[in-house]
Amino acid sequence: MPKFNPLVARLSPPPIPSVAAWAQGYDGGLGPLLDLSQAVPGYPPHADMLTWLGEAASSTQAAGYGPIEGEMPLRTAYAAHVADLYGAPLTSRHVQITAGCNQAFVASVIALAEAGDTILMTNPYYFNHETTLSMLGINVDLVPCDAAGQFVPDIESIEASLHPRVRALALVSPNNPTGAVYPADRLAEIFDLCRTKGIWLILDETYRDFLDDIAAPPHDIFSREGWQSHFVSLYSFSKSYCIPGHRLGAITGGVQMIQQIAKIMDNLQICAPRAGQIALVKAIPSLAEWRAENRREIGRRSAAMRAVMEGLQGWKIESIGAYFAYVRHPYPDISAEFVAAKLAALAGVVCLPGDYFGEIQEGFLRFAFANADVETIGLLRQRLETFKLPGI
Repeated sequence: MPKFNPLVARLSPPPIPSVAAWAQGYDGGLGPLLDLSQAVPGYPPHADMLTWLGEAASSTQAAGYGPIEGEMPLRTAYAAHVADLYGAPLTSRHVQITAGCNQAFVASVIALAEAGDTILMTNPYYFNHETTLSMLGINVDLVPCDAAGQFVPDIESIEASLHPRVRALALVSPNNPTGAVYPADRLAEIFDLCRTKGIWLILDETYRDFLDDIAAPPHDIFSREGWQSHFVSLYSFSKSYCIPGHRLGAITGGVQMIQQIAKIMDNLQICAPRAGQIALVKAIPSLAEWRAENRREIGRRSAAMRAVMEGLQGWKIESIGAYFAYVRHPYPDISAEFVAAKLAALAGVVCLPGDYFGEIQEGFLRFAFANADVETIGLLRQRLETFKLPGI
């Protein structure tokens, strides 16, 4: 038998392909397959974005190595965008471009923690964060979140979870899987606690462009004293610009943090894909209204998801926001994985089981409703109304 790194070998296979396999048994009798599993944009990129990508990809410039920290025009454009959003003095020196937000997380935790250290996450958690830490030999402790608290972590639970080996707290807002949006004042409290305790706050803001309330910034941490030594923000261009296949993300942090991450990026990938970076320089200022309309469209899909679940016996949305609805299913004594597998095979509805996101999540399913338009989401109600587990 071949021997592999036990930190990798003990992990389960990637969840999305596994879930997709459940739908192979669906016979199509109830209509088209409703795939609400993976968080992907349910509409195409803007035509101009495709043009800019094509132009950049065919250039000799994009064929060579680029700067490790990212194309300077993109770092400058993104820093200006974030500075405007948060009302904070951010520059290109605060930005590292990565090959997607998952890589942004990998680079950040390598910069902040070593094997044997601990990073706190919430329960439920984004599974790729947990598996990343496991592969690196970094311990994970969980801060409990539940429906009663709208799946938002409270200060007391975080503080009770701290111990000397904790190096950082990793949060996602809007959250994956629950969709919960952490209020700005709660994030400020959490940052103040992290700063006081001498640990880092890693905030994954992949879905921030789909917040319902845009009257105020998602938080004010970039304006708070000492943020450079205790805070790092992660972002993905995949959802907002509909280019997940081009793998582009960003880290916003203090100058010293970016310097450390550049060392890591040089070993991970040398530079993020260049064609997408070049295209985004034009897209960030030019596609602002298109992105705003997409945010409104996601809001319509969220409303459609709420309407589907309204009064549906046994099914209840416990949390919803951005791309996700976290739904309590009607079989509390049966694992969510079993329910989700049967839902795919018998009703043609593909979603992710709550037990993929942590312990005591067996009663929940995650529906990534952003994948489907309003009309398609409407088809979900009849599927759930008529769904029954065999022998139950």
